[in-house]
Amino acid sequence: MGYPDRPGWLRYIQRTPYSDGVLYGSPTFESVGKPTVIEITAYNRRTFETARHNLILNIMSAEDFPLPYQAEFFIKNMNVEEMLASEILGDFLGAVKNVWQPERLNAINITSALDRGGRVPLPINDMKEGVYVMVGADVPFSSCLKEVENPQNQLRCSQEMEPAISCDKKFRAQFNIDWCKISLVDKTKQVLFAQEVVHGEGILPDAGEYRPPSEALKSRDYYADFLITLAVPSAVAIVLFAILGYIMCCRREGIIQLVHHSAIQKSTKELRDMSNNREIAWPLSTLPVFHPVTGEMVPPLHTDNYDNTNMPLMQTQQTMPHQTQIPQQQNAGKWYP
Repeated sequence: MGYPDRPGWLRYIQRTPYSDGVLYGSPTFESVGKPTVIEITAYNRRTFETARHNLILNIMSAEDFPLPYQAEFFIKNMNVEEMLASEILGDFLGAVKNVWQPERLNAINITSALDRGGRVPLPINDMKEGVYVMVGADVPFSSCLKEVENPQNQLRCSQEMEPAISCDKKFRAQFNIDWCKISLVDKTKQVLFAQEVVHGEGILPDAGEYRPPSEALKSRDYYADFLITLAVPSAVAIVLFAILGYIMCCRREGIIQLVHHSAIQKSTKELRDMSNNREIAWPLSTLPVFHPVTGEMVPPLHTDNYDNTNMPLMQTQQTMPHQTQIPQQQNAGKWYP
């Protein structure tokens, strides 16, 4: 009451809108001696009728009931709201009392495995989240509980195997306990040492009250610093730009290759123009030549009005004047001059 949320040590869980809500938790030392008022507001989903109730919690100090020997069990087949039921918690405390044999035994803390970083179980085979239950007693631990700390069981736990605990059969009927996650705390052997604060990183020495600087400080002109900060990088950038421009424009390589490429392009253009213009002079290979036998002048292979585009490369089937005849073999097998 009077705050936007519950106390930090108090948790609330309700599985479904139609199941019972459960408030649980362990108070801290700051809450001892102060009544904690929990304001509960509920409304009817059908009629929207509202009801309000105040739950007053009176927290007492645990020093009046010392329980120096504490053991925390992890029960795998229970959820936190199931463990908080009075009959289930009573059965578990009864089983622990049969093993431990204390004069006074109380449940100190009950925590869901999800609050300890556990994973949400798959919704198959009725798997449970698991719950941690810490109990306290006024007598030392029994020999059965100390069996968890022997080297053989520690080795089996490191290999993900079940340890051999003699009293496990007293819990197995109703509670599936993970004995590798049990922790035993003996507060009678814990000695508190006063820690001396060492001044180092993150801790400032006590220098008294803070004294701000006086108003008599002289003002400082940052104009020269600004010019230096801006001028030096600018000058370096201009010099680098000038060097890069000189290398790119004045020191270009490949001039000979460019001239050669230009000559190739010029020759290619000239050949294309010659192929388009058919009225140019004939090449030397088409001029009249002398006959090798008679010594007479032989006219060219074609006349000026001959369409050279359809001229075959080798005119072996045409009989030119003053051309030596070569005998050819006919199909009948006879020779003709």
